[in-house]
Amino acid sequence: MDTAHLARLIPVLPEIVLGVGAAALLMLGVFQSGRPWRMVDYAAIALLAVAAIILVLLPAGKLTGFGGSFIVDDFARFLKILALLGSAAAIAMSLDYAEHVRQQRFEYSVLILLSTLGMMMLISAADLIALYLGLELMSLPLYVVAASHRDSLRSTEAGLKYFVLGALSSGMLLYGASLTYGFTGTVGFASIAHAAGQGGPAAIGLIFGIVFLFAGFCFKVSAVPFHMWTPDVYEGAPTPVTAFFAAAPKVAGIAMFVRVAVMAFPGITSEWQQIVVFVSIASMALGAFAAIGQRNIKRLMAYSSIGHMGFALIGLAAGTPEGVQGVLVYMAIYITMTLGVFAVILSMRRHSGMVESIDQLAGLARTHPATAFFLAMLLFSMAGIPPLAGFFAKFYVFLAAIKAGLYVLAVIGVLASVVGAYYYLAIVKTMYFDEPAEGFYNMPYELRVLLAICGLFNILFFVYPGPLVGVASAAAHSLF
Repeated sequence: MDTAHLARLIPVLPEIVLGVGAAALLMLGVFQSGRPWRMVDYAAIALLAVAAIILVLLPAGKLTGFGGSFIVDDFARFLKILALLGSAAAIAMSLDYAEHVRQQRFEYSVLILLSTLGMMMLISAADLIALYLGLELMSLPLYVVAASHRDSLRSTEAGLKYFVLGALSSGMLLYGASLTYGFTGTVGFASIAHAAGQGGPAAIGLIFGIVFLFAGFCFKVSAVPFHMWTPDVYEGAPTPVTAFFAAAPKVAGIAMFVRVAVMAFPGITSEWQQIVVFVSIASMALGAFAAIGQRNIKRLMAYSSIGHMGFALIGLAAGTPEGVQGVLVYMAIYITMTLGVFAVILSMRRHSGMVESIDQLAGLARTHPATAFFLAMLLFSMAGIPPLAGFFAKFYVFLAAIKAGLYVLAVIGVLASVVGAYYYLAIVKTMYFDEPAEGFYNMPYELRVLLAICGLFNILFFVYPGPLVGVASAAAHSLF
């Protein structure tokens, strides 16, 4: 292969590393005698780290590959690194859990690597065909890991529900893509933008195409009205898998949502803005009110996740570089909050096994004071209480909405935050003021490290927010 051909592969170097590495680890797991899973887990984390380093070292500016259908800009770099961090944390969180429930399988890490490869393809997709390929490559391993606990009826049910509804959403997205292609004559986002922005109102068929496309996107980010799978799958899937679902795939879903809206339909913002505003308001409202009655902490995190996606979409609804910057800052902070909380959920373990009821956290401040403190800080951050990181996440998206004239959306967002604060504060009250329940086992080392990193990031973010905000701003402006 000559130098010119090799140069064309530079933009996809991190993806090549993950793809080849996943195939090699699969062979290693199959042919290695004894217990290959721990070696495969550590190698998978190392591969994700190598992919992130390559991503940082890629030449600056916008890189394209495969005839312009694959694009690496600052927006893609930012979200790919978030996805890689989320995936690496999910594998690290599963190490002790897998041993405890005797579910050590090397295929788990390989499936997460393949799913992450799909996410990276999705984040860089610059046409509808590449987008669909990335989406399916991301989703198919997720269906398998949701049902990976084969002896558990709940896990099998979670995988089946996710698969059936995921197939339905893929069909809707494909139908939207075919309508978009039919009315614009092209699949590339830049070409669609040129065809759709020819002046005058958008064709009714193209608007239908956007509606079906956005329906598929809403499923992937678990936004209302395509959220119905989230609580059941979060509750039924093994807890490390739930942590993975709540973090990395959400990043890829939001990346897809933002890139398609901003790059493919910039000339008809007013048409798709209405859809995003409705989805955002409905998600925030459902996330705020439906979580109040939940007693299972994984179901509560599912509704919390739906609400947070609603807040993130406020930035997209603004349709401006400031709005996209708000989305990126929100997703970075959301990942740290979510992974930190799931580190605590994974440590809710006694001699009788894992527990998931919020009541079991009673008196945690007396039995495990450091864990209770960090969990309280993460929950305050999720509620948007200053000066924690979650406050700044909401501040940036609300500010973008106000600058774009979406005053009602910003006000509803603030009200939803107030309602949502109730169930976060109720957990803090349970930990600090209720009579102690039976104590948990000591938290595994990797979960302690993860909780400390996520907790300190959220507590100290206000001291020096500049780097994250600056990088997010550059990433947002690379789309426009």
